[in-house]
Amino acid sequence: MASTPIPSSRQSGDSDHLRGVALGIGIPLGVFGAHRFYVGKVGTGLLQLCTFGGMGLWWLYDMILIASGEFRDSDGRRLGYWSRDEMQAAKQSPPPGAVMDEIEAVHVEVHELAERVDFLERMLAQAREKGQLGPGGR
Repeated sequence: MASTPIPSSRQSGDSDHLRGVALGIGIPLGVFGAHRFYVGKVGTGLLQLCTFGGMGLWWLYDMILIASGEFRDSDGRRLGYWSRDEMQAAKQSPPPGAVMDEIEAVHVEVHELAERVDFLERMLAQAREKGQLGPGGR
């Protein structure tokens, strides 16, 4: 019996680490690589510790990446959420692809309904022209 896989943040591309925490740690302690240790990048964290954040340039670059949402953890996943509440809300909402699929399905059904109404109107007009229907359509 095969079980259905449960979607996780590893599959969705977003990290379990928070942007707000990384930025909060990174601003005062980023020159020592603290934000990199937080996301599991120990090797580059040690390099930042030894170089004082690349003399501040590497630190500044990382702070810009974190603030813009492009910083990644050790698994290559983006730090996309500022808080746990935001992360939970995103996991509870349907994925954008599923919403677009539903919209497309509704669009197809409305289009088919419009074609049926158009066909019925043409059939009624033909019947009226042949005199099969009275002036009131009866």
